[in-house]
Order: sequence, then C-alpha cells, then structure tokens
Amino acid sequence: MDSPTLSTGAAQAQREQMETRTYAKVTARLLPFLFICYVAAYLDRVNVGFAKLQMLNDLQFSETVYGLGAGIFFIGYFLFEVPSNIILHKVGARVWIGRIMISWAILSAATAFVTTPAMFYVVRFFLGVAEAGFFPGIVLYLTYWFPAARRSRMNALFMIGIPIAGVIGGPLSGWILNAMNGMNGMAGWKWLFLGEAVPSLILGVVTIFYLPNSIRAASWLSTEEKRLLEENIAKDNTGKADHKLSGVFGNGRVWLMAAIYFCCMMGLYGVGFYLPTLIKAAGVKDALDVGLLTAIPYGCAVVAMLAIAKSADRTRERRWHFTVASALGGIGLFLATVYGDNVVLAMAALSLGTAGLLATMPVFWTYPSAILGGTAAAAGIAMINSIGNLAGFVSPSIIGWMKDVTQSTNAGMYVVSAALLLGAVLALLQPRSLVNR
Repeated sequence: MDSPTLSTGAAQAQREQMETRTYAKVTARLLPFLFICYVAAYLDRVNVGFAKLQMLNDLQFSETVYGLGAGIFFIGYFLFEVPSNIILHKVGARVWIGRIMISWAILSAATAFVTTPAMFYVVRFFLGVAEAGFFPGIVLYLTYWFPAARRSRMNALFMIGIPIAGVIGGPLSGWILNAMNGMNGMAGWKWLFLGEAVPSLILGVVTIFYLPNSIRAASWLSTEEKRLLEENIAKDNTGKADHKLSGVFGNGRVWLMAAIYFCCMMGLYGVGFYLPTLIKAAGVKDALDVGLLTAIPYGCAVVAMLAIAKSADRTRERRWHFTVASALGGIGLFLATVYGDNVVLAMAALSLGTAGLLATMPVFWTYPSAILGGTAAAAGIAMINSIGNLAGFVSPSIIGWMKDVTQSTNAGMYVVSAALLLGAVLALLQPRSLVNR
C-alpha cells in the first residue's frame, strides 16, 4: 500500500502535469493572437516615422511640426486611457478590444489625407483616443489568466510585438515608400498609412468573435481546467488591494511605477519615431535600405526580451533585471549618438540600446499586478501606462525641436539616454519584496 507521503507526492506531480498542459493550451490559444494584434497596433502607431522620410517634403512640414504631430497622439491616449481600461474591466475584453482596433484602423488610414499641420495634429490626437486602453487592457487581461510566477514570460510573448513590428514593418514600410510612390497619383507615404491599416481592421473584427472574456467563458477549456486556472488566480490575488479609484491615484508606489515607466517610454518612442532618421543620418540614403537595417536592432530586442523575461521568472528576481536592461538601453543610445556618422558602430550601439530598453517592458509590467487587484488593477495599470506614454509626446517633441535648433538629433537623443539611466536608478527604489514575486 502506498504511504500517505507518496500519495501526496503523486497527487502533486499529477497536478503539476495538468498545470503544464493547461497553461500550454491557454498560451497557444491566446498569445499568438494577442501578439499579432500588438504587431498591427504598434505598426500603426509608429509608421509615421517612416512616412516622415517623404511626407515632410511633400507637405512642407518642419521637424517641430512632425515632432508635435507624432507626440500629440499621446495626449489623446493619456486622457482616455483610464476610462477605457475601466470600461474593459466592466464589459469584457472581447468587444472592447475589437472596438479599439477597428476605430484606430480607420483613423490611421485617414492620416493619408492630411494636408496641413492642423489636420495632422487632429488625426493623430484622435488616433490616440481610439487606441487608448489597448495595451493596458491586454496587460490586465493576461492577469485574468496567468499568475505572477508566469507573467513575465507571457508579457514578453505579447510585447515582442513591438520589435517584431520593427523587423516586419521596417522592410515593409521601406518597400511601400519606394515601390508604390506615385502609384495612381498618390505618394508612397499615403499608401503606407492606407495599407498598414488593413490588418488592424480585419483583426478588430476577428477579436469580437475569437477572444473569450474570462476563464469561465472559454468553451475550449474543460471544467477541470477552468477550476485549476481559477484556483491559481484566486491564490495569486490573495493579499492584493482592490482599492477605490481615489486610493489608486493617491498610492505613492503607483506614482513611482509611473515615473519609471515614463523613463522607459522616453527611450521607446525616441527609437520608434527616430530610428529611421538616425540610420539615414549615419549615411544610408535609400528608403528600402533604411527599412532593412531597422530590422537588426529590433531583432536583437526580440532575443533580449525573451531571455530576460525567462530569467526573471526563473529566479523570481525582477528589480535588477529591469535596472541592468534600462541602463544598457541608455548606454546604447548614448553611444549611437557618439558614433552617429559610422554605420557599423551606430548600428551596434542602436542594437544594444533597443534591446536594453525593450527588455525592460515585460519585467516592468509584473510590478503593478503584484500589489493591485480587481478594478484597482484596471485603473492602476491604465494610469501607469497613460502617464508613462506621455513620454511619447515629450520625447519626439524634444528631439524635433532640438533638431530644428541645432540641425542634429544628438541633443535630443542625449536627453532620451539620460531618461533611461534615470529609470534604472528609480527602479532600485522599489522594495525588493514587492517586485520579486
């Protein structure tokens, strides 16, 4: 007869096997689709960086106009982020994420028809309003399915949509600018906005039919699998605060997280909106060549994001993983500016900087869900993301203005580099017991 110890051990092993199978099933069902959606989202957000190579001359826009237009997206994003995420928490991800994707696709395509700075600003502002809630909504949605111990890797599988959008979008955008310039009397940058909006439109419709709102609503899970997932989430939520909204906005830890994330986003959007410009300044003139070379830094970032997220989950150590990645991001962008006239050295430095700054993201987004639950998590995640993404307004605006003043992106990129180094320092102020779960 088996001893109680052996029986307990066998039961535990059986549960672990079932957990492995169930989480693999959930991952295979949700993450590839969410990843594809994020590729489309990020492509629509930053393709203006490639359009810039042609549209500024066509429309006679200054660098300051471009920087303000690129950044004003994030004002609309900031204003509507928290309400959007609270609505998602109330009505479910399926319809709300679908609505977000369809509306931003339409507005992204409308950018092809701007003719004045005012029109550019208006379309970019409402594009931010339309997209508000998508990223924090998915981050929140993943907390409904995966406990903290698995979340860095799941965040990474979703967030590698950013560098993959660069790997795919760079060559694709460069090709569209070259091959379709003048087709049917339209400039290549117009075709860029129209063509790259189509995937988001299609995916938005598919989302409404494909994405389950919760574990309980997933028809492809068995009753036993649903029970296991719900038990793990309930256990993971033990001790988390479901504050009133006023409590979230008055939480010093949440504000510290927002400041850290702001520093990350200074780097992300400095690269997202100006990587093609930096490569062109290094001596690469052809739009297709610029597009192909942008794939290198983003390809390095894919590897870094997955490796650092896996290491953070395995060791249950997140503070130093984030700090080192953010510091390397700042150093890389600084060196890219120093060696900006040498293509090889500039590309090596840009690869280091892009890999470092993007590797911070999946680790960072385990922080808010470690202390917040329920509506507080929805509001807190959205608040952190909206404040952090104001850097998407500040970063290109500063770089664009400084380029008009100094005829160089160097000063602006120094500011971006300093922001990433500051983020690394601020991360060390997070209590280790809080973030290392």
